[in-house]
Amino acid sequence: MIHYSCSPLLTRFKAKCALMLAITAMHVVPKEIGRSKSKKKKILFLCTHNAARSQMAEGFVNSRYSDHYEAFSAGNAPTRVHLCTVKVMAEEGIDISEQHAKSLDEFHDVSFDYVVTLCADTTESCPIFPGGKTYLQRAFSNPVPTSAEERENCEPFQRVRAQIKEWLEQTFGQVV
Repeated sequence: MIHYSCSPLLTRFKAKCALMLAITAMHVVPKEIGRSKSKKKKILFLCTHNAARSQMAEGFVNSRYSDHYEAFSAGNAPTRVHLCTVKVMAEEGIDISEQHAKSLDEFHDVSFDYVVTLCADTTESCPIFPGGKTYLQRAFSNPVPTSAEERENCEPFQRVRAQIKEWLEQTFGQVV
């Protein structure tokens, strides 16, 4: 683990120092991921907002297939993890409440064994990531509702969760 601290000379500028440390840390963490000595294959799941589908996939892989894979997720326009995403994964016994929406920029210098896009159609601005060995595309509908009255309905999330779970089992669950 890398430790960062502010110089005693900068204590007058605590806010500026804290900001510099935060910016530095954002750029260092992915490099540490990229240098992992683990023999696990790394997977990056992508969708536009990193709010639902890619978060579910990351949670499933890290929970169910962590002996062989290490998963991450990101989006090209990250927002926040949708509350229904957290709820429906908890129904599976998987806690993703600490996961957060991440930008592709956080992984700009990391290479992955698999880069998986989960966007459903051309109306979405699906991210492109150049740091992968193998690229997979699997379309899942975006369960995030567009109207305010649908925001409390988690049923579309349950449906997409079931589809993602089945696809991941078929794709990554059969380790040879």
